[in-house]
Amino acid sequence: MDQGELHDAVVVGGGVAGLSAATWLARYRRAVVVLDSSEYRNRWVEKSHGYLGDDPIEPTALLERAREQLGVYSGTEVRSAQVRSARREEDGTFTVDLEGEAEPLRARRLVLATGVRDRFPDVKGFFDHYGASVFHCPTCDGYEASDAEVVAFGWSAEVAEFAATLTGWARSVTIVTDGRPFEGDEQPRKRLAEVDVEVFEDDALELVGERGSLQGVRLASGQLLDCQLAFFSIAHLPRNELAQELGCELTEEGFVEVDHEAATTVAGVFAAGDVTPGLQLIQVAAAKGTTAGVSCALSLRGEGGIRPGWEGHLS
Repeated sequence: MDQGELHDAVVVGGGVAGLSAATWLARYRRAVVVLDSSEYRNRWVEKSHGYLGDDPIEPTALLERAREQLGVYSGTEVRSAQVRSARREEDGTFTVDLEGEAEPLRARRLVLATGVRDRFPDVKGFFDHYGASVFHCPTCDGYEASDAEVVAFGWSAEVAEFAATLTGWARSVTIVTDGRPFEGDEQPRKRLAEVDVEVFEDDALELVGERGSLQGVRLASGQLLDCQLAFFSIAHLPRNELAQELGCELTEEGFVEVDHEAATTVAGVFAAGDVTPGLQLIQVAAAKGTTAGVSCALSLRGEGGIRPGWEGHLS
């Protein structure tokens, strides 16, 4: 595709939500470019769970298959790129500037599927285990904690309910605050007592064991807390920089406000996936991407597009 071309849509984000949106735009015979930074939230994860018909599945395999299937539609492109900035022009079109590229992309519509970034525990060996025995989502990976000893990293009041949720699967759950004071008041502490979760306000020095065979968490006090799995709940921050630059309204938590058609408060901008409010699961991200893609396509009726007489959708 010529970079000077006015594309029907640019999708920022090459994860499940972005590829789902692009697929449905393509099925409406819309020319679409997906900008993929490859900074997927689950890029360290070995298996994703709960995706209907593919449970479990390697996240990389799912995305590779989605890109391959998107590629059979004419007028589509997935480009490895980092977006530097985006703006809405006076005529209602959008200009997207890319890192390291002189020529911007132009589009009639934007779909933001930029996801979130997690804040990780500062523990030696964390990334040796992340995605195999360490996870951020009880809903996604709690089943794998069935009858296991689990450590949960975190110190906010919210980690109490996070840990309580894990007790629905785990044999035991212990909170480690990584040396910070637990921020919960009387109510969260009462909740932890109800589910028999102990809190250690101690530094976590290292994760012990080989990848896929976690044995425990060593504390600064010298104690080794036995565990087979660990979870963390520190912070997950929506990647909302582009949305803010474009003037989209955000929730108090920083997620991009969308209506039931995935439209943001800025005309021509849609959003999908974890950057929007709601459950953060790949099945939900795919559904949100579908809504954004179809809504975006329908909003383009009467505006350009691939005309009748094209060579068909199979490349």
